[in-house]
Amino acid sequence: MDITDIATPDFVEVDADKRLGKIRAIFERENPRGIVVTEDGEYAGVIGEKQLVRSRMEDDTKASVVMKSAPRVDRHEDVRETARMLVEGDVKIAPVYEGSKLYGVVTSDAILDAVIDSLDAISVEDIYSEDVVTVGEKSHVGQAINRLREHGISRLPVINEDSGKLTGIITTHDLVEFVVRDNERQGRGDRRGDLDRMLDLPVYDLMSSPVVTARPAETVDVAVERMFENDLSGLVVTPTESGEEVKGIVTKTDVLRALTFTEEESMDVQITNVRLLETLSRAEIVEEITTVVDKYQQMQVLHAHVRFHEHKEKLRGTPLIQCQIRLRTSHGQVAGSGEGYGAEHAFHVALDKLERNVLELKGLNADEKYRGQLIRKLGEL
Repeated sequence: MDITDIATPDFVEVDADKRLGKIRAIFERENPRGIVVTEDGEYAGVIGEKQLVRSRMEDDTKASVVMKSAPRVDRHEDVRETARMLVEGDVKIAPVYEGSKLYGVVTSDAILDAVIDSLDAISVEDIYSEDVVTVGEKSHVGQAINRLREHGISRLPVINEDSGKLTGIITTHDLVEFVVRDNERQGRGDRRGDLDRMLDLPVYDLMSSPVVTARPAETVDVAVERMFENDLSGLVVTPTESGEEVKGIVTKTDVLRALTFTEEESMDVQITNVRLLETLSRAEIVEEITTVVDKYQQMQVLHAHVRFHEHKEKLRGTPLIQCQIRLRTSHGQVAGSGEGYGAEHAFHVALDKLERNVLELKGLNADEKYRGQLIRKLGEL
């Protein structure tokens, strides 16, 4: 299946110097699927609809400040490869070309809508992320923002500190919309005092509740349909009907990533924010992950996801990078994360942590085997 009928010519093309105020006006008037930004007539980047509408940037901000770099996609490109390009580019929209001519755009939502009927073959348990970062109800909003930035994520399940139960969720969109609403209510002027007040609010005041959840055994098509119905990009995964325990997170990006899974014997590796790689190649990443996994021959890696996230902090011009490595294996999920200056340094810190976790998993399985043998011997007495 290719994206010939998924791509749409319904988009807006603007110059990099175009002001956001005018672009917002176009969106309100025409409601297009996305924006392609050009500079001197050449493609420069994209701006997503939600990113624009919910941005708290001033109206006189240039489009070039908000745009994100996204790979060009051929109109007849395979859906799987297009999904891979969107995930690795960490974007929700990409420009589509027919030959050398800009045809339109393709969005992650359009791809998911087109393939949703085929998503009943996989379950939420197959693709969700077990690495969950949470925040307490009584934590300040400023702490939640720092946690979102630190981990490069967009949502935090909110936990009651006393019971440990899930009570809500807070996202970057919640934070932006709160500030925008407050701005509209209070008018223009010096907002520093109001922003300080917001940062001191408890997360409980801004979180969304009740939380829309998914169960591990549910098929992915059901989960995606729920995301569409509630205008959400992710769901908290809970193991019971009560929805009080956080087991993981499943997002539209996880579903797109699942579309790229292969049945080939070679390990399928996906890299998010591949642009941050400078001294490291994809082949080297695959080789080094394979070396770690080979220390536990019983583990078959079905898919590996390596995600790089750039922090603002720099050392002699080199940015601080966070790297997360997550493996989907025949023995469940195993992950490792770390930080370093430059993608290569960060990758090796995360790889060391991954290796420790792989060896720990190996030890746990060995212990379980030993316990099983011991129990059998005791039963023979």
